[in-house]
Amino acid sequence: MRRRDLVTLIGGAAAWPLAARAQQSIPVVGFLNSQSAGPFSHMLAGFQRGLREAGFLEGQNVAIEYRWAEGHYERLPDLANDLVRRQLAVLVATGGEPAALAAKVATQAIPIVFLIGGDPVKEGLVASMNRPGGNVTGLTLLTTEIEGKRLGLLQELVPKATLIAVLVNPNFPPAENQQRDVLEAASRAGLRSTVVLAGSESEFEPAFATVVEKRADALMVCADPFFNSRRDQLVALAAHHKVPTIYELREYALGGGLMSYGVNIVELYRQAAQYAAMILKGAKPSDLPIVQPTKFDFVINQKAAKVLGLDVPDRLLALADEVVE
Repeated sequence: MRRRDLVTLIGGAAAWPLAARAQQSIPVVGFLNSQSAGPFSHMLAGFQRGLREAGFLEGQNVAIEYRWAEGHYERLPDLANDLVRRQLAVLVATGGEPAALAAKVATQAIPIVFLIGGDPVKEGLVASMNRPGGNVTGLTLLTTEIEGKRLGLLQELVPKATLIAVLVNPNFPPAENQQRDVLEAASRAGLRSTVVLAGSESEFEPAFATVVEKRADALMVCADPFFNSRRDQLVALAAHHKVPTIYELREYALGGGLMSYGVNIVELYRQAAQYAAMILKGAKPSDLPIVQPTKFDFVINQKAAKVLGLDVPDRLLALADEVVE
């Protein structure tokens, strides 16, 4: 072997570890989500924006490993375990309680930032809202806590309603609490209510057929990440069956749904990214209190109301944060 070739070989061999070390110096963020990438794109854009605002550019000084459960909650434990093996700097578990719980089971060492709908203390994710403790912190949308408020808004728009149907995903961990809260709220309002279950796309049409068969005057779609990832189908079925319906997120109303009441989900994903960035810069999850929303958006779609033959009361129009004409 010539001396020049030997020097080149040794130089190249020495460069390989250097390149590997340089690549390893970039922190890796694991992104676990219970939904599908397509319908989730605008929320993901909010997350990526939050990282950029904190000085982290994907592919430059941070890498992101994405895992999507496509609405199949049973896949989340395997996806979480796969991410944990990637030597993450932080694991962001989004799309509701199933992802957060799967992440917590998968690791007690890697910092976790969750984004869920309900109470993280009740779910056993953290010790308290102000002092989470352990390796877990995050944000709650409080979506599952305000089902009664949605029911009240629906009743105001359809004042002659006597029977309200409630669409629930039985595979969603907080489903039992959702049913209890809504049924209690309906009872207080003097309404009869009936729960309709749908845990997969194939059960959507039969669920709406049941709503019609029971002659329900209106429908409330309970907060659920799986429903959110199939919102276009739900809105289309509600329009087809001419059922006045209220939903969780503004995206439903912007997409043709009648009404929505809930948080600005894109903004909360941006905030989740900022929490992840703080951890990348050295913050401990145990020192970061759980973020709770302070504002809820009420959106009315006037076009959908007219198609259903509903006159939106002036009081509701005045309360609305946004009216889609």
